[in-house]
Amino acid sequence: MEYVYSALLLHAAGKEIKEDSLTGILKAAGIEPDNARIKALTAALEGVNIEEAISTAVAMPGPAAAAPAASVAEKKEEEKKEKKEEEKKVSEDEAAAGLGALFG
Repeated sequence: MEYVYSALLLHAAGKEIKEDSLTGILKAAGIEPDNARIKALTAALEGVNIEEAISTAVAMPGPAAAAPAASVAEKKEEEKKEKKEEEKKVSEDEAAAGLGALFG
């Protein structure tokens, strides 16, 4: 992902997306660049209108992106409920053990 971000940074700065520019950005960010990935990215971006690609990506519907966020929230809510249920079970078990000792 950082390779794409570096290409977007160059585009936003109005610079040409070249291998040496991408390498420089990645090194400045403390990332050891992979030359094969850089070559593949520059080759893939040849002839691509990045502005058009960005506007198309923004115009795409977003429910797919919203779904994982909702599922994360649901998972957190379920975990909270499970913890509360576990706490109840422990306290009920402890209470039952205490009553058993009374009549034991």
